[in-house]
Amino acid sequence: MTTLAVGLMSGTSGDGVDAALLETDGETKIGFLGGITLPYDSDLRARLLEASQHDIPLNELLQIEADITDHHVQAVKQLFSQQAKLAKKVELVGFHGHTVRHLPGSGMTLQIGNPWTLARELKLPVVSDFRRCDMAAGGQGAPLVAMFHRALFSDEPRPTLVLNLGGVANVTWLGDHDEIIAGDTGPGCGLLDEWAVTMADMPHDRDGHLAAAGKIDAETVEAALATPFFQQPLPKSADRYDFDHVDVSHLSVEDGAATLCAVTAEAVYRAVAKLPRMPKCTWVTGGGVHHPVMMKLLSQRLGKIRVVNEFGLNPDTLEAECFAWLAVRQQRGLPLTIPETTGCDQPRAGGTVAVFK
Repeated sequence: MTTLAVGLMSGTSGDGVDAALLETDGETKIGFLGGITLPYDSDLRARLLEASQHDIPLNELLQIEADITDHHVQAVKQLFSQQAKLAKKVELVGFHGHTVRHLPGSGMTLQIGNPWTLARELKLPVVSDFRRCDMAAGGQGAPLVAMFHRALFSDEPRPTLVLNLGGVANVTWLGDHDEIIAGDTGPGCGLLDEWAVTMADMPHDRDGHLAAAGKIDAETVEAALATPFFQQPLPKSADRYDFDHVDVSHLSVEDGAATLCAVTAEAVYRAVAKLPRMPKCTWVTGGGVHHPVMMKLLSQRLGKIRVVNEFGLNPDTLEAECFAWLAVRQQRGLPLTIPETTGCDQPRAGGTVAVFK
C-alpha cells in the first residue's frame, strides 16, 4: 500500500522552500508527482543565513522560525493549488525544517520550523525532527538522503555514486553486493554562493560566469583541504559553516570563484577515492548541477557523470521528495538511518509526529 505525502526542504543555501508530492510505500514503490520552489525574499534569506552563521538574540531566532514556518505553509498551499485533485488525497507531510546549527562531533543539531503550525494550517500530520534520534544513537545525523538514493538507483550498474550538491556536498556509494556508504564530503555550493553575494552582489554565481572567467589557485585548494575533516573516512557529516577556513580573500572575484569550485570538486574526489572502488557512473543532484564549471571539474576527477534529470528525476526537488519518503518510512516504523550512512549504532527510525485536532 502506498501513501501520498508532501516533502518539504529548506536547504542550507537559504534560497527558499522546495515542496514536492510523492506517492510511496517508503521502500521501492516511488511515484514522482511534481514539486515547486517558493523562494525566500532577500530580507528573510539574509536573516536566515545570519542565524545559521552567528549567535543572534533568541527572540530574533523565534521570529525567523515563525516566518519560515509560514513560508512553508504558503509553499504547500501553492503546490496544492497547482495539484488540486492530488491535494485532496495527501495524507502526510515530511518537514525537514531549516538547519541553523549542526555539530555532529558534539551530538547536537538544530532545525527550526514549527511542525505544529504546519499541522494546524494544513490539517495534516507532520513528521519532523529527523536527525536527533540518530545523533543520540551515536550517528552524525546526516546525510539523510542515502537510503532514498539506494531505493532510486537500485538497478544501476555498480559501483554507482550519487552526489548531492547543496550548500554542503554529500555522496552515496552503492557497491556490487548492495553495500552502501554515505557522508558529507565538504563544501558544496555554500562557499561559492557566499562569495558571489559578498563580492559581486549576486545571490549565486549564475551560470558559472564568475568561475568561468577565473583561474584556479592550486595552493589555496591544498591549504583548504589540509584540515582534519577532509582526512576522515565516510560516514561523516558537517555544517555548512565548518568550511569558513577556506580563504580566497587574496584572489580576484573570478579566481576566487574558480578556486572554490575546485575545492568542492577535489574534496568530493578525495572522499570517493577512499571508498572500496571508484564508481562506474556518478549521478549528480542538487543546485550545483546548474554550475557548468563545477560540473566540468567533477567530470575531470570522477569520469562519467550524469545529471539525475537524465534518470527522470528533478535535481531541484529531489531532497524534498526524500523527506516525503522518509515521513512514510517513519510512520511505518522503518529505519531512516543505518550505521553505514551516518555512523549510528544500529538502524534507527526516529522522527516525531505533530497531529493538530
